[in-house]
Amino acid sequence: MGKVIHFEIHVDDMERAKNFYGEVFDWTFEDWTDYAGMPYFGAVTGDDGKLGINGALIKRQGASPEPNQSVNSFVCTLGVDDYDATEKKILENGGKVALPKYALPQMAWQGYYIDTEGNIFGIHQADENAK
Repeated sequence: MGKVIHFEIHVDDMERAKNFYGEVFDWTFEDWTDYAGMPYFGAVTGDDGKLGINGALIKRQGASPEPNQSVNSFVCTLGVDDYDATEKKILENGGKVALPKYALPQMAWQGYYIDTEGNIFGIHQADENAK
């Protein structure tokens, strides 16, 4: 099986992106630039004992996504404990709403956002009372 084991987020401004993901999701970063041969920061997304994967921020090698263009890559969705508090942090740290919060009935709250680098990501709060 091809289980996802790593992700990369392409960024224009590494420090701005590290600040955004660090402030919103409490990620930490390890400098792997020497190993990769280009600006590359490993993203530690949580404790090793918790479900999920780690990834990296990589310096974008081409043009940034244009506003309102369709998604042309994988979109990662991040599990959160408090949807509304996370949305507030996203907006306070320069993110924008792409698709507002909606219910996955009797399962969760879901929504999509645009980070400071123009990338789309989702957030998901499990809630069997969502409707």
